[in-house]
Amino acid sequence: MGNQLDRITHLNYSELPTGDPSGIEKDELRVGVAYFFSDEEEDLDDRGQSDRYTVRDPSPTETEGHILLNEIEFSAFSCQECIFSKLRGSQDLSVYSMQGLLTFCKPGDLLELIFICPTADHTLPPSPHWAVYIGQGQIIHLHHGEIRKDNVFEVGGGCMGRVVSSWYRYRPLTAELVLQNACGHLGLRSDEICWTNSESFAAWCRFGNREFKAGGEVHSGNLQYFLKLHLEENHIHTMRFHSLEELIREKRNLDASGKLRVIKELSMMENKG
Repeated sequence: MGNQLDRITHLNYSELPTGDPSGIEKDELRVGVAYFFSDEEEDLDDRGQSDRYTVRDPSPTETEGHILLNEIEFSAFSCQECIFSKLRGSQDLSVYSMQGLLTFCKPGDLLELIFICPTADHTLPPSPHWAVYIGQGQIIHLHHGEIRKDNVFEVGGGCMGRVVSSWYRYRPLTAELVLQNACGHLGLRSDEICWTNSESFAAWCRFGNREFKAGGEVHSGNLQYFLKLHLEENHIHTMRFHSLEELIREKRNLDASGKLRVIKELSMMENKG
């Protein structure tokens, strides 16, 4: 089914240099690395409403403090190995209020904060924001080009959220090491940071893979990543990348665009073809 319906899109990116696995890049290694905080590093104070998220048909789960969103589902592969899965059939994609979310969070968990409530000006909401939960309502996250610690109610007071620790399929570090990774980088700013978004930083804290960093892996013809967009029943669109960092960046752009817009744009491309 998937092989017949998948459409391969080739994306060309300039190669980035390799980075230091410690997370703090030396000047000579950072030459040529592009950082993208202004466009994607989410402004959680400039929130609004778009058609990116719509609530699915009412269900009993909505009366229990959480809702399901009509959003793009993803899976990602490195060669033949599944490295990321956000699929309703195998995971709980419900989102919760902050108060409800914290009732089952554990230190070392990864959180995704999503703003879905409407505002009068209909400004475009930010991309989903990822953070490392460290306990007592506190998170460490990459925000506005700085790695900082905040109270989750102050940062995500108007958001809903969910635990996303299991979405990446890499072997996780122990909770103690996750917290050590996160706390050890507190206070770093843009010129010292080698992650391009909150998701890459949070995932690196939990799994430790240098592939989550900008320039963290050498591009080669043998290494390829595939991102599958599960849009509708029997409709899968596949994109190919040369690095995990590029895949994450595009996945977040698609998430920000919204399911309806992505389906419309893909339909227009197919009609032209």
